[in-house]
Amino acid sequence: MELELEGASLKAVLNRLRRAQGQISGVIRMIEEGRDCEEVVTQLAAASRALDRAGFAIIASGLQQCVADIESGRKNGEDAEAMRARMEKLFLSLA
Repeated sequence: MELELEGASLKAVLNRLRRAQGQISGVIRMIEEGRDCEEVVTQLAAASRALDRAGFAIIASGLQQCVADIESGRKNGEDAEAMRARMEKLFLSLA
């Protein structure tokens, strides 16, 4: 299954990923500067949340696509149970 993000969904995911990218750059800079551990961990946690949210948005889009594929009968040779198992595995990888 290909990732099909469009419009607002695509923009939201890209914004979250860019935010995480900036936060990770900030964490690297903070470590290089010898900043306070609590500040570094706080920034790292924010980056982790941004990545998680982007991942969940992508998975939610994938679930929508799977439901649409099942409903329209376009399963690309994969049965509904296999699609469900694959999406469950993806979802759990973020848990």
